[in-house]
Amino acid sequence: MTAIILGIVVIAVIIFIISVYNSLNERRNQIQNAFSSLDALFIKRSELIPNLVTIVKQYTNYEKDVLEKITQLRQLKSDTTEYKTDSEASQMMKQIMLQVENYPDLRANTQFLNLQYTWTESEEQIAAGRRYLSASITDYNKGLSTFPGNVIGSKFGFKKHEWQMAAEAQRQNVNAEELFNK
Repeated sequence: MTAIILGIVVIAVIIFIISVYNSLNERRNQIQNAFSSLDALFIKRSELIPNLVTIVKQYTNYEKDVLEKITQLRQLKSDTTEYKTDSEASQMMKQIMLQVENYPDLRANTQFLNLQYTWTESEEQIAAGRRYLSASITDYNKGLSTFPGNVIGSKFGFKKHEWQMAAEAQRQNVNAEELFNK
């Protein structure tokens, strides 16, 4: 009878040790997941924001060109009206009207708003990712510093996770002025 009780106690201790080991391992994996997610957000930001800035710059240049052409046509019309016949002035006015009819809605402001929203959203996602990483590290280290995790963790070679500080380049925000001036 004592052998059965001793066997049950040994099995219970083994199950308990396995449970604590698995819990520590899950927490350690959660940190790796948090790092991976944060890296994905950094990659997204580093690829997406410059591309959006390029699109906004191209669209702005396009609108600028169209506005300059219409301004030139209007200027040409006002400069030459005094010297042209009514039919020539009428013809020039038709050209301006055709240009205006073909003129698309200005949307650079929409592109800028989209860039601003995407940039803000990207930064908010990174901030959330950092909070998740911080919570994951705290949870893991707490599990290693409290009983019985500290005993079981040390026996199986678990080490506290050291906080990794961002590199100086990572601490810098993306500089919009630099992106627009490239």
